[in-house]
Amino acid sequence: MVIFHTNTQYNYSYFSDLPDILMKKILLIEDNAEMRDNIAEILELAGYVVASAENGKIGVDLALKTPPDLIVCDVMMPELDGYGVLHILSKNSKTSGVPFIFLTAKAEKDDFRKGMNLGADDYITKPFNDVELLDAIETRIKKSVSLKKELVKNIEGLENFFNQAESIEPLIKLTGERKCRHYKKKEEIFNEGTYPNGIFFIHSGKVKTYKINEDGKEYITGIYAAGDFIGYTAVLEDTNFTESAAALEDSEICMINRADFTHLLYSNREVANKFIKLLSNNLVEKEDRLLSLAYNSVRKRVAEALLMLFSRNGNNINDPNLIFISREDLSNVVGTATESLIRTLSDFKEEGLIDLKAGQVKILDVRKLEHLKF
Repeated sequence: MVIFHTNTQYNYSYFSDLPDILMKKILLIEDNAEMRDNIAEILELAGYVVASAENGKIGVDLALKTPPDLIVCDVMMPELDGYGVLHILSKNSKTSGVPFIFLTAKAEKDDFRKGMNLGADDYITKPFNDVELLDAIETRIKKSVSLKKELVKNIEGLENFFNQAESIEPLIKLTGERKCRHYKKKEEIFNEGTYPNGIFFIHSGKVKTYKINEDGKEYITGIYAAGDFIGYTAVLEDTNFTESAAALEDSEICMINRADFTHLLYSNREVANKFIKLLSNNLVEKEDRLLSLAYNSVRKRVAEALLMLFSRNGNNINDPNLIFISREDLSNVVGTATESLIRTLSDFKEEGLIDLKAGQVKILDVRKLEHLKF
């Protein structure tokens, strides 16, 4: 059974119907009906909107359907205990960044350590007073709201993001400068097989990542533009780079020291969640490209490559439909011979999909490229 509590004039079934102007939304998971109602009443009086669940399974379903701003969860419950709830929600990108507070009648250190190791943000032991509960919730929500501010797609935004995290978590001491430098077109940024000293943030320009096979043939694994991070997978896995990176055009790229990045990453769930999502998106994109290479025609692959480059071209103020890339690089993105690429581009030009100039491709009909059948 799900119980929805609100002390407002609205009567909504759950969070998804709430206007943005209402207060923060809290999911309360507690099997004891009297305790559940008492806590809900306290939170309502403080101005929060509360949804309640009587066991862990219901709580997980509600959280995954519409993630709340914070979760308060009992440890010992039927169906699914609080540790199980936290384990499931921490593995899901929708809910991994939601602040999580445990409620428990147990005060042993082992129970406390187990909850915190799983990623809990706080641990309140019953019995507790109203002020203790409300202070814990307010502190965690404030921290979460600050860290959820979206990263501005420029170097000032990057600095603000790190400085914000540092000010919220005094224990995090970010040392060293974020080193920025200019890379000329075709200049190497990092090489496959080398050990990473940090991650890279693209302030301006475009970058390709690529691999070279035993025959010396290059295959471009990704194209990145201003606002993107690269090189973080090797840092997260503590391995050598598995691909190389080079500037596709004159670019300004900033390196974030490895120690600074890992210290912040492992100290803040919100930061970790951002990079989990980046990893997930990259994995899905690469899987799609592998499927495309295996099953799609050259025409379809060329169209997909052009659309991918078009989507990363928002910083081209003069003409966002104009793509600057060499035929050789484009053929390496598509995974085909340069001659085959040139023939396909000529066909697209005759069909009115694109226009061609030296070193440039202008997209004339995005919709037709998206719906190209063969």
